[in-house]
Amino acid sequence: MLEDCNPAGWMLEVEKPAGGFHLKHSIKITLILLGMFLLAQFIGLGVNYIYSPDITSETVTLSNNETVTINVTTYKNLPEPFQPAEENNHWGNFISLIIAFILAIGIMLLMMKFRAEILLRIWFFIVIILGLTVALNAFLLSIPYALLYSFIISVILAYWKVFRRNIIVHNLTELLIYPGISAVFVPLLNLWGVVALLVIISFYDMYAVWHSGFMQKMAKYQIKKVKVFSGFFIPYIRKEDRALIEKIKKGKAKDQKIRVNIALLGGGDVISPMILSGIVLQAWGIIPALMVTLGTTIALAYLFYISEKGKFYPAMPFITAGCLIGLAISSLLR
Repeated sequence: MLEDCNPAGWMLEVEKPAGGFHLKHSIKITLILLGMFLLAQFIGLGVNYIYSPDITSETVTLSNNETVTINVTTYKNLPEPFQPAEENNHWGNFISLIIAFILAIGIMLLMMKFRAEILLRIWFFIVIILGLTVALNAFLLSIPYALLYSFIISVILAYWKVFRRNIIVHNLTELLIYPGISAVFVPLLNLWGVVALLVIISFYDMYAVWHSGFMQKMAKYQIKKVKVFSGFFIPYIRKEDRALIEKIKKGKAKDQKIRVNIALLGGGDVISPMILSGIVLQAWGIIPALMVTLGTTIALAYLFYISEKGKFYPAMPFITAGCLIGLAISSLLR
């Protein structure tokens, strides 16, 4: 009989026995999780590079017959429904995103309270389609009807992910969902706006993990009730338990409960640094953006290293610190 363990949600639990350091999740599982995070960041950079805006100069004649030159920014490759308005107010967008973030948390709490699993699965289904469509469209731009094909493929993958539930499909689609969503958010914010957003989310993450416990409850609810988790999800059975399963199959051991370990990393921890690196990419270039990605990855690896068994840690403060260190180094190298 299989028994689910308590998921860690947004971090890895580790234990430090006397005489040395030992990861609770094996080094292999830890590296897979970290590798998927890094691969998603690289894909995010690729998608945001493809959707980089065209900046052209136009001469405008004023009412007093004076002429001025202005820069016009157009996101011609980004699907039209997601293109920012001509009067793109970054700080107005920032306020709107904060409000949307608060509303999303409120809606999630209400759905959890009233056990609205079907509505949540439909919500996930729609968001997954949107993220996949934008990401796939970036790589299919060179063919006719790229957006239509991207949408059709996205619907199939989203259905398979949400309603058929396959662990490989789940993690492969996660690699594309967040790059697609980040491409929608990158044009809406400027550098200082996304830094402020990261700091706010970091404080919320600390409150939600260490004080209210909302993050733990939400992760467990998504996995056990909704059957869809927004983030990387790696279930595995320890080596000693696999040996026990073989003994049970051969009749050499009685039927026992087998503990399924789960290594998770929340989607918010993946997309947040991706938005920053996408903005840095379009503003400063590829090397500064890679520095942000490197700083984030090192910070996340450090969190995996210092975490202790039985404790829960918010990842965003560490990720934000890594982002800011990478950003500072990038600004010095410009």
